[in-house]
Amino acid sequence: MTEPLHIVLDGTAMIAAGKGNVLASRLIHRAHAEAGWFLYAPACALVEADRVRPGTAEHLAALPGVTVLELDLSAALAVARENSWGPAHTRHAAQPTAERPNGAVVATTDADAWRGQPVRVIDLGP
Repeated sequence: MTEPLHIVLDGTAMIAAGKGNVLASRLIHRAHAEAGWFLYAPACALVEADRVRPGTAEHLAALPGVTVLELDLSAALAVARENSWGPAHTRHAAQPTAERPNGAVVATTDADAWRGQPVRVIDLGP
């Protein structure tokens, strides 16, 4: 059996999904249809994406394969140290946890923004 795949959408990936990005759509489909695929939308990144493209939050939250990650205490503490909440919550969500011992991969359309960050990236850009 293969290990589960955990993917965290950053704000750019959420906006791309709303615009019909084929790669983002495939991730969403797999998370819904295939065992072992898990897709997460950190709440802070979801808010930032919705500010750029209104309706994004409602659209993603309604998808059965997407789990919205709340801003719990550990996430709030991580976000409090940063200037931008969306990327901070995304980075926090990608870190290893008891449920995700190997962490998660960040899906993005702006891979350069994650250069030098302690996360693995899936580039959804063209």
